[in-house]
Amino acid sequence: MKLEIITPESNVFSGEAKTVSLPGLDGIFQVLNNHAPVISALKKGALIVELEQPLSEDQKNDMISVESPEKISISINGGVAELNQNKLIILAE
Repeated sequence: MKLEIITPESNVFSGEAKTVSLPGLDGIFQVLNNHAPVISALKKGALIVELEQPLSEDQKNDMISVESPEKISISINGGVAELNQNKLIILAE
């Protein structure tokens, strides 16, 4: 699925992901490729992303913690996630 993580200051990440774990208000949930459409508010926590391909040098920035070549985490203070037609957009604080 196509993943975009955006903050008011910058575009944090844009790329292809296998799975994304999100800190929803009612607990952590995960979305996969071809998941049903969803909109959810997010609380403070970590986004855990399993990438289709290893993180490139162009995609790296200060907000991304690399756990392995194909797994990253990003700490957020809340936000909103929308998944529709295999595209996940996260507006994070």
